Amino acid sequence: MLKRILQGLGIGVAAAIVALAVWQLQPRWMVRAEAVTWDWRVNSLRKASPSTDRIRLIFLDQYSLDWGKERGWSWPWPRAVYAPILDFCRRGGAKAVAFDVIFSEPSGLGVEDDALFGNAIASNRAFVGAVFVGGDKGGQTNWPADLPPSTVHVQATAPGPSAVSTFPRAAFPIPEVASNAAILATVFGNPDQDGIYRRLRPFSLFAGQVIPTLGLGTYLAPSSKRVISLTPTSFSVDAQFLPLDSDGRVILHYRGPSQTHKTVNVAAVIESELSLQEGKQPSIDPSFFKGTYVLFGFTAPGLFDLKSAPVDPVYPGVEVHATFLDNLLAGDFMRDAPAAQVTLWTLLLAVVGAIATRLGRSAWQNVLAMVILLPLPFLLGLYAYTRGTWLPIIPPLGALAPALIGALVVNFATEGRQKRFIKGAFKQYLSPVVIEELVLHPERLKLGGETRDLSIFFSDVRGFTSIAEHLTPQQLTTLLNDYLTAMTDIIYKHGGTVDKYEGDAIIAFWNAPLAQPDHALRAVQAALECQSKLAELRPVFARQVQSELHQRIGLNSGPVVVGNMGSRQRFNYTFLGDAGNLASRLEGINKQFGTSILISESTRNQLGDSLPAREISRVQVVGRKEAVRVFEPLSEAMAKQSELLGTFSLALKSYYAGQFDEAITLFASIEAHDPVAAAYVQRCRSLAEHAPMPWNGIWTMTEK
Repeated sequence: MLKRILQGLGIGVAAAIVALAVWQLQPRWMVRAEAVTWDWRVNSLRKASPSTDRIRLIFLDQYSLDWGKERGWSWPWPRAVYAPILDFCRRGGAKAVAFDVIFSEPSGLGVEDDALFGNAIASNRAFVGAVFVGGDKGGQTNWPADLPPSTVHVQATAPGPSAVSTFPRAAFPIPEVASNAAILATVFGNPDQDGIYRRLRPFSLFAGQVIPTLGLGTYLAPSSKRVISLTPTSFSVDAQFLPLDSDGRVILHYRGPSQTHKTVNVAAVIESELSLQEGKQPSIDPSFFKGTYVLFGFTAPGLFDLKSAPVDPVYPGVEVHATFLDNLLAGDFMRDAPAAQVTLWTLLLAVVGAIATRLGRSAWQNVLAMVILLPLPFLLGLYAYTRGTWLPIIPPLGALAPALIGALVVNFATEGRQKRFIKGAFKQYLSPVVIEELVLHPERLKLGGETRDLSIFFSDVRGFTSIAEHLTPQQLTTLLNDYLTAMTDIIYKHGGTVDKYEGDAIIAFWNAPLAQPDHALRAVQAALECQSKLAELRPVFARQVQSELHQRIGLNSGPVVVGNMGSRQRFNYTFLGDAGNLASRLEGINKQFGTSILISESTRNQLGDSLPAREISRVQVVGRKEAVRVFEPLSEAMAKQSELLGTFSLALKSYYAGQFDEAITLFASIEAHDPVAAAYVQRCRSLAEHAPMPWNGIWTMTEK
């Protein structure tokens, strides 16, 4: 097992190193795949925050454009049209109003139109005007001389050059807007490689001046303190530290699809303000804007301010800034997971996956490992999202999948070879069930010899030599194949191992190569079932060979050496030891007692109360100095003959006591129904005439 663990460790570490190295290169396909998983997380877990209701959006939509046409307003609208919007927001008590419109060109209706708009802006102390900054677009390269410096300041507590990007060009609004606005904010933003806005830069530098993004500018507009503290990994506003990525951007925490924030269209706002001015009931209550931040932007398709966001492929640009503001108010921008965390998670998952697969013993275990492990990057990614973290899914997944595949390949190359060896080595003498167990747990197989307590089975067909003399080779082969197949099936059924066949003889054992705590019970049950099956087949065999087949079985349990033995060129899984010799002798002495199964005392002791058995004798077999007690396991029918068994037990006690006349009387009363009793009648009569002195009750066998 240690070897497989170390192999899995090596495979997992290698897979993680490769995956992390590729991730560092940021290939487009990998970045795109990770972005897709992020969008899935966003859409799976998106929900509004308490700050969502503190933001209002005014849309210049297609309905409003059509409404303006009905009043003779061609596009672009007169600037004076926007004044009622600002007046209505002021009337309602809005905290700040931001326009996601640059107004870079003077009105086509003349300076008076711009002046009216400028006056409306001036009456709103917290108006945020829009600026565009960029690298190659924008007509200005210096801060306009007629504008005061930016009122937003950044204090860097540590070097963070990437946090504030400097742009060489800009497009400012007309003076009537720029000079009257409380703050000028940039509406510039770069989408990700796939054109989707997931991150936004909080502020930029132009001509040495700090220009906040529209969402941040809207937040700062009502405040007189407009200082931003900056570190390489975060920025803070009003003592609230907010995370920055390595490029100085924030990861937006989207609340939902378009119009998740409460919205109204421009037409409704203008009509409501005009109604109030005329003393009429407005369609919108001014309190709708009370204490809120208001952002105005275009949503009409022809006005070209529609973006793509994770929550919606068609998402108004002003809502991207509204999302920034929402996150700022809630203090819950998402953050990138630290590189060390990504590395550790990727390494851990790859190693666990590879080790689990290497330790798998079967296809279903490997499939189970994949089913459990492959979803983990997604599940942890979801969990990390709920904690405000973008934990990449693709790097750990990109390490886990090769780790699993690599471990499977090694399994096939090593475990597959081992499984083929085990099946080839044992298929001749183990049941398929036992072979599968060995395949799953090869550590249970110890090649070579080991000492183990086995239950050993010897069987032989009575008078088989005489039967074989009258058969043709074809008949003999058919008889043996049918007989041995039937008996072997039963041995396999009870988990036994067939050692060998010697003509009609079968040698088998239990408790190797797999441990079987109940090996004695299995062996005895197999012996009883073999006798029952042979009784069923006896008429069939009699018709084939004109002779009845009767089987004798000897069983003994004891320690032997078991393992693969033989030469380097050819070996056999077998056993060596005196316990096997005793089982062979017990099979042979069945003919002395007229029994079909005899088991040793050690086997009987291991049976306990699980099967009934009667003591047959104390015997001294050929080749052993010590006597052993032998027993006959009782069939279900025999076990029910309580009177016969009771008489036999009393007779055996008399025999052991040397009371042969009494023993003869008792044995004779049942000899017609019990072959063992009949054998004892003859034995006792002989002993009554020539009893050995001293008497020890042992029946000494003179032949095998």
